[in-house]
Amino acid sequence: MKFFSEVRRSLSGMPRLALWSVGIFVFLGVFGPWITPHDPNAQNLLAAHQGPSMQYVLGTDHVGRDTLSRLIASARTSVVGMTLVLVLALSVGVTIGTVAGYCRGRVEEVLMRIVDVGQAMPSLIVALAVIGIFGTGYWNMILALAVAWWPGSARISRAVAVGVMNRPHIESLRVLGASPARIYFHHLLPATLGAVLVYATADAGAVALAIATLSFLGLGIQPPTPEWGQMLVDALPYLESYPREVVLPGLALTLVVIGFNLLGESIALNRVPMPLSRRVLSRKRLLTAGWKRVSS
Repeated sequence: MKFFSEVRRSLSGMPRLALWSVGIFVFLGVFGPWITPHDPNAQNLLAAHQGPSMQYVLGTDHVGRDTLSRLIASARTSVVGMTLVLVLALSVGVTIGTVAGYCRGRVEEVLMRIVDVGQAMPSLIVALAVIGIFGTGYWNMILALAVAWWPGSARISRAVAVGVMNRPHIESLRVLGASPARIYFHHLLPATLGAVLVYATADAGAVALAIATLSFLGLGIQPPTPEWGQMLVDALPYLESYPREVVLPGLALTLVVIGFNLLGESIALNRVPMPLSRRVLSRKRLLTAGWKRVSS
């Protein structure tokens, strides 16, 4: 019960728009194949550009595919791609950052200069370069975005790791003869990973936007796989005649990006100690005064 009360108290401080948009996005990404009303790739040329109806709630696209089903399936595509990119980027970035923070000295200098080079180049340019070398495709897109995203997590991991290594209990463990592996895996890595995951929440929206951008350029997810960026490309020729086909995937992508950004910012702010109010300070003074009377 205490755990659920802590979770409820933490969620109460989050913006509702972020919670709703991220929650619906993750739900559709996980359960999308079981709740789509139609096959997202099934074409019906006789129903092309059909408006909202009982059969097609959000209408159809230029080849008669159900828009609602494709929006739901696109959410699953983005969730899977976003998760893979963040897992790969965090695995590489956290490993390099924690090793640099633990070893310090020349090892840290070499690793962080490599990170500086990676951060000096825009992430989208790096992704385009990797795709240009290995070609287009789903897994090449995942690799390209992971290569573009790991330097940021490495920089944050190194800063957190240095702070952890300067704590008194780490010095005590060294004096007591704890092995380097025990210090790294039991104390340094968990503390660093917890802090980096906060920033990964905000990065999730940027990764979803990057996936849509590469698909929009024809360099990411290829048709007929449903994806929001691909839906935008397909609907652009019909923007003036049927703007609904462009607005719906654009609105879905916008809500997801805003939701993740707001959620990541809220989580980061909740981790920062807030100044105590006058009421809390007076209560603590009364409590301290009571302890002094009892002890005397």
